[in-house]
Amino acid sequence: CTFQTKHRGYVFPDNLETHVQGIKTTAQLMDIVGAPQVKTIYGDEVWIYYGADENYRGPLAPTFTDETVLLAWVKGNRVIKTQVLHDDDLPNVAIADGETQIPAAIELNAIEELVNNIGRFSPAGLGQ
Repeated sequence: CTFQTKHRGYVFPDNLETHVQGIKTTAQLMDIVGAPQVKTIYGDEVWIYYGADENYRGPLAPTFTDETVLLAWVKGNRVIKTQVLHDDDLPNVAIADGETQIPAAIELNAIEELVNNIGRFSPAGLGQ
């Protein structure tokens, strides 16, 4: 079994803290780091950037190392505050087993699914 590492998200410069210290505008932030992966929609506008290495080793579960999160509080075109979080600063979140129920979902068995699809598809070649 071989060890393989895949990078996920942003590839940040080695000294990210010093790079983002002098950033005052969103244009500077976009030039240095790029577009954010996520922007908050409630409360303060925060641009979120994430990068990590996903490590694979045979049948073992993947592990993540070098996790880095960059948070930038934005107001208009100005960057108010930046914060860089690394592995030790991030909480360990456990993923729940199973599936999430969808509210008001209709559960159909195989026969109901088959009957429900009758007439929904046109024969191939008719262009409809």
